[in-house]
Amino acid sequence: ARDTFGAMTGLYGAIQPADSVSLSTRTHGAVFNLEYSPDGSVLTVACEQTEVLLFDPISSKHIKTLSEAHEDCVNNIRFLDNRLFATCSDDTTIALWDLRKLNTKVCTLHGHTSWVKNIEYDTNTRLLVTSGFDGNVIIWDTNRCTEDGCPHKKFFHTRFLMRMRLTPDCSKMLISTSSGYLLILHDLDLNKSLEVGSYPILRARRTTSSSDITSGSAGPRAVGSPCHQNESGPLSEKHLSRSSQREGGSPRNSLEVLTPEIPGERDRGNCITSLQLHPKGWATLLRCSSNTDDQEWTCVYEFQEGAPVRAVSPRCSLRLTHCIEEANVGRGYIKELCFSPDGRMISSPHGFGIRLLGFDAQCRELVDCLPCEASPLREIRSLYSHSDVVLTTKFSPTHCQIASGCLSGRVSLYQPKF
Repeated sequence: ARDTFGAMTGLYGAIQPADSVSLSTRTHGAVFNLEYSPDGSVLTVACEQTEVLLFDPISSKHIKTLSEAHEDCVNNIRFLDNRLFATCSDDTTIALWDLRKLNTKVCTLHGHTSWVKNIEYDTNTRLLVTSGFDGNVIIWDTNRCTEDGCPHKKFFHTRFLMRMRLTPDCSKMLISTSSGYLLILHDLDLNKSLEVGSYPILRARRTTSSSDITSGSAGPRAVGSPCHQNESGPLSEKHLSRSSQREGGSPRNSLEVLTPEIPGERDRGNCITSLQLHPKGWATLLRCSSNTDDQEWTCVYEFQEGAPVRAVSPRCSLRLTHCIEEANVGRGYIKELCFSPDGRMISSPHGFGIRLLGFDAQCRELVDCLPCEASPLREIRSLYSHSDVVLTTKFSPTHCQIASGCLSGRVSLYQPKF
């Protein structure tokens, strides 16, 4: 299997900018998100000006335009299976669509009070999970959908929420914030609503690196915790002190609050703008920008399980393993990066193009090249075919193909030519 993956990454490394195909999006505005169907037969494009575009990524032909998919910007698209997909928007709604009948929505979901930015799907329970700038994570029971919507409940709330992801096995939920915190809900149980104070809370602390292990971990930044009991302030020390209760096994939905280490950012705040998970659940991928917007970083953090690294402090679930500085262009826009289907490469928006990054020059798997201390990601290939800032990129799940979308609305497909 590793030889097969090695051949695939070799093909990705051979792609040239001239191999790209431009998909015209005319006046649909910026491309905020790209999503392939699980079988790779359809590429969906979330656009700034209320529309969703559908393309055949193999023939590069336009299939359909959902011209009024929403009443405001379309932010994210998520396939639930090969035919059913969900879209979310700044109009505060989520829409369900069926590829077999695109003339009308399956249903529209109302529950958020601000821009909806993220959609996840728990394949075990068939529950849809959404998050928005209202700070809410909402659970939707898609098993009982009607034309009027489907049953839902507020699962979690935090201030400054940016992105929310589920690990591939749906055992953890990760939430990033604009205040630089990363929240991890361990042993996830989506059937249980979380009220403030109803879950065990772990101490807010900075993620470890090998230098931290030898010289002592740095404490968290002196800012308010993103979780709160009321609108007046952060969690009290009484609640934070519960972290000492969890050293071994953890109860369901126990919360860990981290301040990920960012190179050069120890004394400065940062915003975690993009959050992705390794397809095998080994690591998380973050795109971070400084609060002054003068630096951007892509960082990889390995999930650590088991005993604490040091007996004198609680175990930190994440360890910084790789990072690289990004082009600081397109300030104010979120750049969505992604892992390849095998997890051996990262596609990252970089100025007017994308960079393909590996953990080492041979694009080996993360578990085969874990460094003793944080190492730079290796640039495998740079592909520049846009005339504006690239905002999002995505690997095809089934073919040797990469898609990217930019601020002016162009979508490019990269694939090797034979």
